[in-house]
Amino acid sequence: MTTTPPHGSSAPDSSVSPARVAVIQFDPQVGLENRAANSERALALAARAADDGATLIVLPELATTGYSFRDRAEAYDHAESVPDGETVRAWESFARQRGVYLVGGLAERDGVRLYDTAVLVGPDGYVGRYRKAHLWNREKLWFTPGDLGFPVFETRIGRIGLLVCWDIWFPEVPRLLAQQGADIICSVNNWVWTPPPIFDESGRCMASYLTMTAAHVNNVFIAAANRVGTDRDARFLGCSLIAGTNGWPIGRVAGAEEETILMADIDVVSARSAPIWTPLNDLIRDRRTDLYDPMLGYTRSPAAPR
Repeated sequence: MTTTPPHGSSAPDSSVSPARVAVIQFDPQVGLENRAANSERALALAARAADDGATLIVLPELATTGYSFRDRAEAYDHAESVPDGETVRAWESFARQRGVYLVGGLAERDGVRLYDTAVLVGPDGYVGRYRKAHLWNREKLWFTPGDLGFPVFETRIGRIGLLVCWDIWFPEVPRLLAQQGADIICSVNNWVWTPPPIFDESGRCMASYLTMTAAHVNNVFIAAANRVGTDRDARFLGCSLIAGTNGWPIGRVAGAEEETILMADIDVVSARSAPIWTPLNDLIRDRRTDLYDPMLGYTRSPAAPR
């Protein structure tokens, strides 16, 4: 396991809302017999990140259950309620004890419905959840598409938005989170291998570039945690990263096989400063909302100033 040192940690800190962000890349395995080991490994890595000063820690999608369920019944057996299930309680306890924010993915059970859910907890306990809106492949056979919209959560360090894996292929998701005032988006993922080419000559995958692009065009930080390894019939491609508001990775993009922690020091609310590309252009002012906002049709939450 490797740990990437924080980016720019030697610079004097004049941040309004400083945060040390960590994304954790590891290999959780499906199967009830693996639940305890998955949970313990996730929190052990989170503890290592916290020991290194992380204040916002991001785990992968389905971090405690693994991914490759055989059928709906097995998915149901792995699922738990939110926020009073065992996993969220453990994450809450960790976040309270270490004074950090933690984001992670799990299988949520709500009555007879199952959701692929990302949860945010913090020093004061449970903050909120997001249910994956766009389901990939066989996920559609057991999970219900998310019904909570795209919430943004106010925290001590800034406004945090959540998305899950396949969501990043839909530009509306990070755009709506940014329009609702998100300073940072935590992206929990199980990016799988697809038909080649998978990686370019630099070792980056398409999901890396989509994350970088979303950060760039929305002027928002994105902390993307993927997993590695194989899980029954699925293989996962790593490539976790932390993208700055200019889109470029802060530090490196993780490799395809390694268990690792990537860390970066950022000023979370600096995302609220609109990037001025030329004396006549910036991303916020140049949006033609008169042309396309009625087509997008998202009215669940109002826009927030950034």
